[in-house]
Amino acid sequence: MSTAITSAEITESSVKDYFSLLKPRVMSLVVFTGLVGMVLAPGHLHPFLAIVTILSIALGSGASGAINMWFDRDIDKIMTRTKKRPIPDGRVNADEALGFGIVMAVASVVLLTITANVVAGALLLAAILFYVFIYTIWLKRRTPQNIVIGGAAGAFPPMIGWAAVTGDVTLFPVILFMIIFIWTPPHFWALSLLIKDEYKNARVPMLPVTSGVALTKTKILIYTLIMAVVTLTPYLMGFSGKLYFYVAIVLNAIFIFYAARIQTDKTKKSAKNTFLFSIFYLFALFSSLVIDAA
Repeated sequence: MSTAITSAEITESSVKDYFSLLKPRVMSLVVFTGLVGMVLAPGHLHPFLAIVTILSIALGSGASGAINMWFDRDIDKIMTRTKKRPIPDGRVNADEALGFGIVMAVASVVLLTITANVVAGALLLAAILFYVFIYTIWLKRRTPQNIVIGGAAGAFPPMIGWAAVTGDVTLFPVILFMIIFIWTPPHFWALSLLIKDEYKNARVPMLPVTSGVALTKTKILIYTLIMAVVTLTPYLMGFSGKLYFYVAIVLNAIFIFYAARIQTDKTKKSAKNTFLFSIFYLFALFSSLVIDAA
């Protein structure tokens, strides 16, 4: 019997399940940082083209999430955090999820290329391919450096937003890329401390599984300190003003405090606090760039 879903069978529940394939929480961060890149870029986009650009970035992010869920459906079924996702829970057919992701990926790149420019479209394509082939298929199950290298995929949106306006990529959007790139490891390593056993059961070589909790905590602090330096470069290179500088100082001080607390905390409380704060940190940091430039 065919598993294809007809229009008559598309219920409110199934629409919600397909939306879940897009990883909406991840998408919200991707869309936000892409929007920041677009707002900070010199020049102006017609409001309609700006909306289409954001839609394209959202579709590209969602496509990557859907293909990632298709590939990871075996380990998602093992992990408590992911076993209720639509594919392992049997609410969405795996082949349909893959087709859904591929169609959206192609549509997002074509749409952005036509409405914005080739550079923006090429960057979106690179982000999708990097997330799917480099992170999901190659790195995630093979090396504890999966997050370190694979984090580049989530750092593309500011450059995409910038390129959509200007048609090129200069130093400032590259710095925004680097901020997200360096932010990703401490963000995900804090999460991995919370669900280390789940990653171990699923045989995913996250750092605390392969190298132990102590080294993971040390690396969280090291990367946080590096990130603190990198986040000051927009001000030091004249791309932002004092408002951003002061906000960055405060946010980094708090992040370093949390990362330092992890070192001696034998519970998971500090790791959880660090993970939750890291999300707020990136939103607040990028928001201050926009406010500072207004």
